[in-house]
Amino acid sequence: MSVKPATRIHSEQTKPDKPRLKSLDALRGFDMFWIIGGEGLFAAMFALTGWAGWQLAAGQMQHSQWHGFTLYDLIFPLFIFLSGVALGLSPKRLDKLPYHLRMPLYRHAVKRLALLISLGVLYNHGWGAGIPSDPEQIRFSSVLARIGFAWFLAAFLVWHTSLRTQIFTAVGILVFYSLLLCFMPFPGGQAGVFTMDGSINAYIDGLFRPGIAYQHRALDPEGVLSTLPAVVNALVGVFVGQFIVRPHDKGDWAKVGIMALSGLVLLALGWLLNPLIPVNKDLWTPSFVLVTSGWCLLFLALFYAIIDVLKWQRWSFVFVVIGTNAIIIYLGSSLIDWQYITRSVFGGVIQAFPSASQPLVGVVGFITVQWLILWWMYRRNIFIRI
Repeated sequence: MSVKPATRIHSEQTKPDKPRLKSLDALRGFDMFWIIGGEGLFAAMFALTGWAGWQLAAGQMQHSQWHGFTLYDLIFPLFIFLSGVALGLSPKRLDKLPYHLRMPLYRHAVKRLALLISLGVLYNHGWGAGIPSDPEQIRFSSVLARIGFAWFLAAFLVWHTSLRTQIFTAVGILVFYSLLLCFMPFPGGQAGVFTMDGSINAYIDGLFRPGIAYQHRALDPEGVLSTLPAVVNALVGVFVGQFIVRPHDKGDWAKVGIMALSGLVLLALGWLLNPLIPVNKDLWTPSFVLVTSGWCLLFLALFYAIIDVLKWQRWSFVFVVIGTNAIIIYLGSSLIDWQYITRSVFGGVIQAFPSASQPLVGVVGFITVQWLILWWMYRRNIFIRI
């Protein structure tokens, strides 16, 4: 989602104003591909072939139950990371500009945040349930709200501070959050407890989170306190974006190597920290930030090398189509019954296949219906942005 002076979701009848990093849209689309049904491919392949490898892959398409990490846990932080990369590709310092020139971007940032919070509420209460009339029964915490807050805080740091300050801020957030998790006592609890109802996150949520938590748990996975370290995922993306656009004496392959090496270092640091502070998505622990940032760098290095350095781009079109309208697909996963549409369009075709093949054909049809709508929008240069 790029920073534009617009203040609402809108349809554009022209292509983006400036050249985009092609690997950015492709990787964003790859990320969202698993949201639109890609995660079901491995289970369907296992049902068809019985090969244990597909079962292992299907296991990676489920969120971790508590501590630990699966590749499905990466979808959310990768999206935050990529929003930071987009911010870092064209960083703007606003603090030296006259106030009247800064105001449009400030207003846009605030309205963008408010809109993402509102859309997150809409998403939370989708599938025909409707938003409750009682504010106490509304779930305000959401994936979209966390994306909004992470981008908002990262943007204001980019607009008003130096790169050095941003780096110190990112490190400071992780250190502060680590100390808070491990050593901060709180009423009715004990410092250093990493359970769903015994952590300081649950206590802070109980104090400051409006409305209800996810599934009425004590801890909301997108709660108040755990939103703070998510800002670091966005800032890591900012650093990478600024690194990519900066000329390098040894060329683009050196950038690929540095990104890949940095990713491996972050992965190692995250797992070294794991015995002290477990890798945990719901708590968004510092070790989780490091592990996910490492994977994000590795994936971006791979996509950047293939798409922007080697210029092997045709294969990525299927993902680019998804990535340029990611917000629509995410909202649609809650507000539209894609299964019903898939059965309406492909039901007869699916039934014509042998029973062992039907799950796979059904998943392919499920993905195809959504992709064709996105392709129609792409062909008409309709890009929905916030």
